Amino acid sequence: MKDVLDRRTLLALTGAAGLGLSGTAQASGDRGATPNLERIKEMGKRAIEIPKDNALFAGSQGSFDRFGYSPAVRAGGLLFIAGQVGIRPDGAVAETVAEQTEWALRRTAEILRLEGLTMADLVEVVSYHVDMANTLADFMPVKQRYSERPFPAWSIIGIDALTRPELKIEIRSIAAYRD
Repeated sequence: MKDVLDRRTLLALTGAAGLGLSGTAQASGDRGATPNLERIKEMGKRAIEIPKDNALFAGSQGSFDRFGYSPAVRAGGLLFIAGQVGIRPDGAVAETVAEQTEWALRRTAEILRLEGLTMADLVEVVSYHVDMANTLADFMPVKQRYSERPFPAWSIIGIDALTRPELKIEIRSIAAYRD
């Protein structure tokens, strides 16, 4: 029988108790973990809204509701930013890898700005690359322009595809609030 690793099990396995999440293993065989909802509420989880008149996100505002996600979520002292792609303000996909990287990082920087943060507040970044062998050379100079000390932990992952065939880069990140 193939085991399915669900979110509750993952939380239990990764020691989620430190985040105020606790396991509820029972003799009945429930191997999962249940979030301590009071702790999550204390951490102040809230979705970040992009103002409707924000020019940078003008062509993609409808995506949040249509696909059921928030552009970013604050939980405790962290800001979790959804994967950003190389979409121009008019909603078109940027043509080159360098341009896609530029727009994805500009969108990330804008979300940070809306929350009173900068690229220096990033603690973790994960970038996903379609055809990594051929995209990294164009990606790196743009990444370096946006990188600020102290540098975040950054993972670069090669993948087969993103949501649209013309997309080559997606960047998701986590920032820490200073309060």
